[in-house]
Parts: sequence; structure tokens; C-alpha cells
Amino acid sequence: MTSGNHDRAPASPDDAEVPRTNKTLMAIAGVLLVIPLVALLWVPSYAKDGPELWDFPFFFWYQFVWVFVTSALTWTAYKLTLAARR
Repeated sequence: MTSGNHDRAPASPDDAEVPRTNKTLMAIAGVLLVIPLVALLWVPSYAKDGPELWDFPFFFWYQFVWVFVTSALTWTAYKLTLAARR
């Protein structure tokens, strides 16, 4: 059972509406997602004891700070991808 134009395929690829994407914003979003990956995979940069924060060695609190930084960067990348599709 068909209902109107919803079940009909486009006649040609030109008829399909493909949204424009701002490639610059998408590239920036990609870079934002790669930053925490590089920062946390580069272990020699934070594999040390000092400086301590509330008696926690640098090695532990540095990684914990990245939890919050990564969530902020992910949220920003998400907002950029939404803006890129408009």
C-alpha cells in the first residue's frame, strides 16, 4: 500500500536534495576530536610524578582533567557539525 510521494524514489540523482556541508567546520570538528587522542597517546609527556595536585601524582590527575576537556571538545565538535549542515 503506497501513501503519496513518500514511497517514491527520486527520478534522478539531481532530484535528490543533498544538503550542503561546510567542509571547513567539519575539518575543525575533526581536529577537535583528534586533540585528546594525541594528548593521551603521547604518554611520555605526562609519565611523571610531579607536580602533585592534592597528593595525586601528575600522571593521574592529568588524565582525569582530560575527561572534562574531552567532553567539552566533543560537545563543541558536535555543535560545529550541526552548524556545518545548515
